[in-house]
This record gives sequence, structure tokens and C-alpha cells, in this order.
Amino acid sequence: MTFIFIRLFFIAMSGVAGYQLGLSISNLDVSTAWTGAAIGLGTGVVIAGVEVLLRPIYVRGLSAAVFGLLFGLIMAKIVTGVFLLVPMSDMVGQSVQLAFTIVFCYLGMMMALRSKDEFSVIIPYVKFEQQGKSEEFVLLDTSVIIDGRIADIAKTSFIDSKFVIPRFVLRELQQIADSQDSLKRNRGRRGLDALNKIQKSSNLDVRIHDEDFPEVHEVDAKLVKLAKKIQAKIFTNDYNLNKVAELQGVTVLNINELANALKPVVLPGEVMDVRLVKEGKEYNQAVAYLDDGTMVVVEGARRLIGQKVEVEVTSVIQTAAGRMIFAKLASQQQATEKV
Repeated sequence: MTFIFIRLFFIAMSGVAGYQLGLSISNLDVSTAWTGAAIGLGTGVVIAGVEVLLRPIYVRGLSAAVFGLLFGLIMAKIVTGVFLLVPMSDMVGQSVQLAFTIVFCYLGMMMALRSKDEFSVIIPYVKFEQQGKSEEFVLLDTSVIIDGRIADIAKTSFIDSKFVIPRFVLRELQQIADSQDSLKRNRGRRGLDALNKIQKSSNLDVRIHDEDFPEVHEVDAKLVKLAKKIQAKIFTNDYNLNKVAELQGVTVLNINELANALKPVVLPGEVMDVRLVKEGKEYNQAVAYLDDGTMVVVEGARRLIGQKVEVEVTSVIQTAAGRMIFAKLASQQQATEKV
């Protein structure tokens, strides 16, 4: 919306400038002034259209081309000056100057575009990266920011992609932080704190993306559309967003899947120490939790709730909510209880 407003303002000002120019040229003739205004409006529209067409052009490539053009002009001036020391007619001299200018400008631009990564040697403190070098972007959605674990993952340097936070995600996060509901408000503030940690991390490149899609109302749909446009991945823990994005060919990094993959492998027959904290759903069951949050259901241990016991794993199942471990009291624990 901001870009559209700027373009409209530029076109309007072009019309005003054309009107004033026509008025000054024609000695206050209004008809000529309006003709100038029409020409100014048309020129503004053409320039705005060219600007829209030039959007895909890389800024680094354009900068390199300009540098190559200046270099070509300088070389053409030097070489032409040498040739003009030889006596020749003015027409021949102008033709030689024109030919050398065209040739050296062309060669300078082509060499600059092919050698952008070498400009740091020619111009200190300026580095043009190769245009062909791909950049990987990861879009953060609201749920994964509120989750908070992304800040800890970012510190590990396992993700070397550039984090992109859309402006519409920030707006949604701000709305949650300003909610009248205390639970939502606390979640939103936790997300803002996690975002602040990410931005302060020295080993991360975090960018705010301003592009919005006014015709799309849902934030998830905007994320998928933006990811497809800039060829980015989506970092989320939202199950529905995960499925929708995958159906549309967008790669998804699910933080819950990552957490499940990092959980230690437990096999039937292994023995572990756990603290029973509550009753299970079935008769005489007790429930414990490992440090990573994995639920351990222990058969025949209801009487031992509140105690630390030794259990033997009987089976492990994977559910949509995560992994569950079923166990029984170890033989040594059972013998102690009998005594």
C-alpha cells in the first residue's frame, strides 16, 4: 500500500510540474499549461511502469553495472585522447570517440557483472556477492515465536538460513500481547521476548519483511503465499499450517517434529528411574514424566504416587501428541514392596 501511494503521489506531482512548465513556456496560456500537465502525467505513468518492471533486478547487479559503465567511460576518454593526438578531421575524431565509448562501456559493464565478487580488491570495504549464490530464507510464524524454543535453537547455530519475520506476523503478535485475556496477553509477551532474543543474537541474520497481501485475510494463507513468492521455508509448530503448506509445495520445519526426533531412544526391557506424579486413566496406573516431557505410564504403581521408583519399559508408542512409554515396576522394586 505504501508503494502504491508513493507512485500515485509521484504521478500527481509530475502532472503539477508539467502544468507549471507549460504555463511558464506559453506565457500564462492555460490550454498549453493543461497540455503540459497531460504530458507530465503520462511521463509519470511511464516512469512508474518502468520502476515496476525493474523490481526483479538485483541491487548488487545494478551497482556493479553502474561501476562498470563509469570505468568504461573513463577508459574511453583516455584511449580517445591518445588517438586524437594523431592529426585527423573532426568527423573522424568524433566517430573514433563514439566507437571507443560504446566499446569500453559495454566491456566495462560485462566485466563488472561477471566479477562482482572481486570488487572488494578494487574498492576497499565494498563487497558484491555473486548473484548466482542462493540464499535460504526461513519464515517464522506466530505460533513458533510464542512457543519460545526458537530462541534456544537459534543460539545453537544449527540453522544457518536467514530468518524472515513478516510484518503481518508482528501485527498479530502485537494484538495477542495487547489482548484483554490474561493468558493470551502473557503468551504474546513471551513471544515478543523470544523475538527480542533472536534479534540480539550475533550469529543470526534476522530481517523484517514488509510485503503484505491485502486480498488475503488469514495470516497462515499469507505465510504460504509469501513463502512461495520468495522461495522460503516455514518454521512452525502449527499442525494445520504444516499440512496446508505441504499440500502447496512449501517446505515446513516443524519444531515439534524436531523435538520428537531429539528425544532419547528407549527400548523395551530398559530400566529407568522416574518419579510418579499422578494417577493414570486405567485402574492402578501411575504417570511420570521424563525431562523432555515424555509421558511414562506405569502399571500397578498407583500406591507409589509421589515416590521415585525403578521401572522397566514394556512398550513405546508414537501418537499425534508425542511419544508415550509404558512400563512396569522393575523386579527389584516389586521385591522391595513385597518385603
